[in-house]
Amino acid sequence: MPARKKECGIKRASGSLIHFRPPVSATTVRRHSAVVPSVLTFAVIVASGGLLLMIEKGMLNSVQTPPPRANGKKVEYRPRNSDAAVDVESQIVQEIRNRTIRSMCGQKNMPHSVWSLSPLQRKSLLQHILVNDEHRFLYCYIPKVACSNWKRVLKVLSGALANVDVKVKMDHRADLVFLSDFPPEEIRHRLRHYFKFMFVREPMARLLSAYRNKFGEIEAYQRKYGAEIIRRYRKGYAKDKKIAGNDVTFTEFVRYLLDEDPERMNEHWMPIYNLCQPCAIGYDFIGSYERLESDAAYVLERVGAPQHVRFPERQTWYKPVTKETLHYYLCTVPQKFLKELLPKYILDFSLFGYPLPNTTTEYCRH
Repeated sequence: MPARKKECGIKRASGSLIHFRPPVSATTVRRHSAVVPSVLTFAVIVASGGLLLMIEKGMLNSVQTPPPRANGKKVEYRPRNSDAAVDVESQIVQEIRNRTIRSMCGQKNMPHSVWSLSPLQRKSLLQHILVNDEHRFLYCYIPKVACSNWKRVLKVLSGALANVDVKVKMDHRADLVFLSDFPPEEIRHRLRHYFKFMFVREPMARLLSAYRNKFGEIEAYQRKYGAEIIRRYRKGYAKDKKIAGNDVTFTEFVRYLLDEDPERMNEHWMPIYNLCQPCAIGYDFIGSYERLESDAAYVLERVGAPQHVRFPERQTWYKPVTKETLHYYLCTVPQKFLKELLPKYILDFSLFGYPLPNTTTEYCRH
């Protein structure tokens, strides 16, 4: 009888074994393991609670960004078209991320269930979780993190749309079911038994995307928010009632965010943490905007979506936020404002593994 193959993995504290595929060769694994020290460094810093102290020193600027994953629960996620060594690396990164989230969310001051949230926090959360009963999943949507495309997918799964390519203006409420629509007992049942996922994005890139879209393209936002921002922060405009609000600068937008309560912000710039409360909800999978195609494919496979249902491609008119674009905009903002802004989004950086942006004077000269 042939000898059994030796299991390869690490043991959790609970004793269960996390299985890894055997690496192709020791040399290959060493070549792909370069990410581990930087990720471990990030995890240690997060666990120590020292992120806020690092903002001015820039010690996190060189930390590599691993793909966000599930909150404490093991998910058999395997990137497509990957070799065994990369597969091992991916699982190591996931385990480190899980431990980071468990460490942060395990603190006494963090909420541990939906019902431990304040009424305002719970209302906001439940209004951002979409429900699909047929495929038994909950999706917490984050504006500016491909949520319009995910809503298209949900509408196709429910039969409200024929396919994701139908040319129709997205109605963000119609033909969608929200967790807030249900009574408490039914909410509890779905939270306990359904597959729960969300997608995250680099926090400053998300803010810049919201700024360019809402103040550059959407007249309703220009009138409601843009005009008020200009009156508040632009000298000589405090009493001007004829402001169009279509020329808000990024610095003015940042100053506005500094004066806003994160729990009462517009959803397009409210911190991801406040919108989806990852400590109160044990998400089974946390996908990344930066790995949208592969992570979305995994989710569709995981929930048992029909083969003809695919995640939509980005529209031809879409303007991506490149590293160069983000660098340009961040460097136009006085450092004193950025140093005040980062703590408002610190949980988005720390929980989901995004390094703090480098906005030092030396870096901004390049």
